[in-house]
Amino acid sequence: MVGVSVLSNGQFQAVYNVLSFALASMIFATLFMLVAQGRVLPRYRQALITSATVTGIAAYHYFRIFDSFRHAYVQTAVGGDYSLVAGEGFNEAYRYVDWLLTVPLLLVETVAVLALAKKVQSKLLVRLVPASALMIILGYPGEIATELGPKMVWGALSTIPFLYILYILFVELGNSMGRQPAGVGKELAKLRLLLIATWGVYPISYLFPAFGEFFSSAWFEGTASFVSRQYGYSIADVLAKAVFGLMIYKIARMKSFADDRSFAKSEGH
Repeated sequence: MVGVSVLSNGQFQAVYNVLSFALASMIFATLFMLVAQGRVLPRYRQALITSATVTGIAAYHYFRIFDSFRHAYVQTAVGGDYSLVAGEGFNEAYRYVDWLLTVPLLLVETVAVLALAKKVQSKLLVRLVPASALMIILGYPGEIATELGPKMVWGALSTIPFLYILYILFVELGNSMGRQPAGVGKELAKLRLLLIATWGVYPISYLFPAFGEFFSSAWFEGTASFVSRQYGYSIADVLAKAVFGLMIYKIARMKSFADDRSFAKSEGH
C-alpha cells in the first residue's frame, strides 16, 4: 500500500481523471482488437488476440487501481483537500502485477506480427520473456522502498534486463525491416521508436522521488511527485499497450494486403 497523506482537490481530480482515461483506453482498445480480427489474414490474428489480451488485462488492473484510489481518500470539506483514510492505502502493487503479465505478452505480439519462422520466434521469446519478468520482479522492491539507497539499487538491477530487452528488439526488428513488404519497414521503425520512447518513461517516473532528493523542484517532491508518477505510468501504459496495439493492427493489415492481393481487393485496398 502506498499513497501520500493529503491531496489537494485539484491533485485528487487530476489522478482520478488520468486513471479514468487509462481505463477507458484499455477497454475500448480491447473491444476494437477483438472485433477487427477479420480485417487481417489468419496468420496475423495471433498478434491481435495477444494485443487484446494485453489491454484486457490492463483494463482489469486499471479498474482495480481506480477503485483503490477512489476509496483510499476522503474529502474533508466541500471543495477541500482529500485525506488518506485511516487503515486504507492506495494499492499500486496492481501496476506491477499487471506489468508482470502484460510486458511478456507485449513482446509476444511484437514477435507474432513479424510472422518470422517458428524457430526464430521461439529463440527470441525464450530470451525475451524471462528477461521481462526479471525486470518487473527486480523493480518492485524499489517501487515500495521508502529510502533512496534501496530504490536506486533495485532500480539499477531492474535496468539490466530492461536494456537487454531493448537491445534484442532493436537488433531483431532492424534485421527484419529489409525482409518486410514495401511500407511495412517504415511502420516497424515507428513501432520500435514508440517502444523505446514509452518504455523509457517508466524508469523516469520510477525515479521521481529520487529526483526530489537532488533537485529543488516542486514537481519532484511530496504530493506533486505522487501525481506526476501516476501521470507518467498511466500515459506510458496507454501508449505502450493501446496505441502500440493499434500500430500492430496497422502493420498486420499492411502485411495481409501484401501477402494476398485478393484479400486486399476485398478490403477495398
